Amino acid sequence: MAKVNQKDEIRTAVRDRYGKIADNTQPGCGCSPSQGSCCDPENDIQENLAIHLYQDTNVSELPSEVTDISLGCGDPVTLASLTEGQTVLDLGSGGGIDCFLAAKKVGQTGKVIGVDMTPAMIDRARINKEKMSVTNVDFRLGEIEHLPVSDDSVDVIISNCVINLSPDKPGVFREAFRVLKPGGKLAVSDIVTDGDLPDIIMESLSAWAGCIAGAMDVNDYVNGLQEAGFVDVQVEASYWDTEFFEAAVEQLEPELKARVMEKKEDGQKTMLINVGDGKKMIEGYDKEFDPQKSIFSAKITAWKSS
Repeated sequence: MAKVNQKDEIRTAVRDRYGKIADNTQPGCGCSPSQGSCCDPENDIQENLAIHLYQDTNVSELPSEVTDISLGCGDPVTLASLTEGQTVLDLGSGGGIDCFLAAKKVGQTGKVIGVDMTPAMIDRARINKEKMSVTNVDFRLGEIEHLPVSDDSVDVIISNCVINLSPDKPGVFREAFRVLKPGGKLAVSDIVTDGDLPDIIMESLSAWAGCIAGAMDVNDYVNGLQEAGFVDVQVEASYWDTEFFEAAVEQLEPELKARVMEKKEDGQKTMLINVGDGKKMIEGYDKEFDPQKSIFSAKITAWKSS
């Protein structure tokens, strides 16, 4: 089977999955490079995921309607070092968690724009905005490869585990460069890889929607940013600890947990992805491939020259 490369098919799979999460018809999870499992909303891990990821203490003040669909893999708001008065753009804003945190940083003299391609997510983010009486955030429906944002209009771009979902990452990088003001900063948390992924993962639409199959090799990611015009690209790797994965496995249904433990006893790594309202184990890749080491979260910063 050929690798998944149909852009529309990938976008449809991603939009469908995240639309169901926004509508509360499918479990949500953070984009962790999972050798174990993402977590369901009712589990303790999901409840603590936002606190686990974010250094910003303001996250504890956000309502559960926002934090319950925290789907990221890092803390781009802290990475961005935002200041009052800035205009910030969030690529793939989801339920709005990073937009609301950024809004506090830039204050009433600043502005935050959240762009997401999933109508249900935009609806949920706008409802959250009204409930919280936030006035300096604007949620816009659109694709991050074709941003509904003017040229040279944004001081800082943030994104949290979304660019990896795009089937056209060079397009995302070009658009980000276009809308940034000269001297502007890109600060994203994303899933990347160390080397190529096995074909069995690359061929899975579910793995695309689950933040895995679309992850770029970290060196290709850096080169892609530079080709778009960015300078001073910096990457800091952040590997998910074993305790997090082990706790996730404990939350699995007994049959799936038993299969994971059996593989572990045989010295084999496993990867689980959400499919519909359940989970699927991806098997059949080379034993030398270690998901926990080969797939990881990264803090990535880059600049547009003044």
